[in-house]
Amino acid sequence: MTRFQKLALATTLITFLLIGIGGFVRAAGAGLGCPDWPHCFERWIPPTDVSQLPPHIDPALFNFEKAWIEYINRLIGVFTGFLILATAWVAWRDHRREPAILRPSLLALGLVIFQGGLGGLVVRYHLDPRFVTLHLILALILLGALILAYLNSLSAPLPRLPSPLAPWAWGLITLASVQMILGALVRGSIDLNFQADPDFPRALVLEQVGWLDSLHRKLAILVVLACLLLGLKARPLLPRLAFLPAALALGQTVAGLGLAYLALPPALQLVHVWLGSALFAALLLLAWWPART
Repeated sequence: MTRFQKLALATTLITFLLIGIGGFVRAAGAGLGCPDWPHCFERWIPPTDVSQLPPHIDPALFNFEKAWIEYINRLIGVFTGFLILATAWVAWRDHRREPAILRPSLLALGLVIFQGGLGGLVVRYHLDPRFVTLHLILALILLGALILAYLNSLSAPLPRLPSPLAPWAWGLITLASVQMILGALVRGSIDLNFQADPDFPRALVLEQVGWLDSLHRKLAILVVLACLLLGLKARPLLPRLAFLPAALALGQTVAGLGLAYLALPPALQLVHVWLGSALFAALLLLAWWPART
């Protein structure tokens, strides 16, 4: 592997991990563990005790575990940002004449800078579902840009015919993205309910979401069926990978059912987010896979 390929692959994996960590932060209810940004309780390092809080901050806002969960999430985000910066720099230095590598690398750099500022807005507006949903959408686009930069480096500088699966896969990526956006809005609505009433029964909270949750569930079935059809079409070209998206979509749907009927267990929330990200990556792989090289 070249220097760029190693760096791009490592950065992609860390970004995938970071998306899962973001899901864990939300599952743990630690999204406001640090109520300010970029500081945490007006400190660069979170307090370890109530006595370390500034005098004007209500001690009731401080939760040691949640503050450090959110802080570690931010640290990993900063580390990921530097990895993306390094990836873009190496792409510029070694592949500046190869737009298929350079452009997604620079796009990833621009997105991660924007994501940092958007993270501040998420905190400032107390986990407003609109900002949280946009945060997830951009994270998926960022992951996709890194995946494309890495995949394109595998075939460069050889000519590559477009994948015959591309139109189908891109259509399904669009459908799956809409499904993920609905899921983020459902989760945002749940968070708002818990903020309004922290003691609200977890088993009943989805009933408060209403039609949005119903649409999210129905679209999940459609995504699974569409992935199965894509698998049938992809099987002659990629027999080992053809049904990977269908398996991931089915797993995510099962995890979603577990969330609905097991009172939103945090572990399943993390699995649900990770499987959704993996589905996005698998569909992107099928969209990219060349007819021949």
